[in-house]
Amino acid sequence: MPRRTKGFAQVTPNLGAHVPREVLLALLEEGEARVTGTSFSGLELSDVSTGGAAFENVAFHGCAFERVDFSRGTLTDVLFSGCRFVGCSFARSWLNRVDFRSCSAPGLSFSKSRLTGVLVEDGQFGYADLAEATANRLRVVSTGLAEANVFSARLSHVELDRCDLSRATVARTSLSGIDLSTCDISGIRVSSDVRELRGALVSASQAAGLARLLGIVVKEDEWL
Repeated sequence: MPRRTKGFAQVTPNLGAHVPREVLLALLEEGEARVTGTSFSGLELSDVSTGGAAFENVAFHGCAFERVDFSRGTLTDVLFSGCRFVGCSFARSWLNRVDFRSCSAPGLSFSKSRLTGVLVEDGQFGYADLAEATANRLRVVSTGLAEANVFSARLSHVELDRCDLSRATVARTSLSGIDLSTCDISGIRVSSDVRELRGALVSASQAAGLARLLGIVVKEDEWL
């Protein structure tokens, strides 16, 4: 059995379901709702705005969100496990100790959001939007981020392990100190001087590929 990656969310174990779907929708409709100490299993929401709601000590298991707008909200100690997001947004939100485990979220937006202590494991987050986001203590493991937009983001204490970053845009985002050696960074999009990659840790094979971005031709050894 694969080893479970240590997350950040401090959710109460075996948290019960204390808020029915109808009550949740009523709270969200009021605006700036506060949802705490509950779990949701198999919840389906579509075309809903959370209106800047605050979620604290909440677990979502196997839930489906379609065109749900979580923007300008606050999430503290929240777990999303096996959830699906389609056309959703966490833009301009604060995610504090939040775990996404085995979630499908193509194109999910975290634009201009603040992420402090966020885990993304075994997920599909291709085309995700992290433009101008600020991330401190972000851990991403075995996750697809192909063609993600990480333009002008501020990253610190970021861990990336076995992630697909192919064709991701990281222009104006420093990757200094981040270990990319186990990730697919083919076709990564950077500035013309490749300054975003200065100080990043890469493998020898990745370095050869990145050299081509600088117009350097790596000559292979010739054996007599």
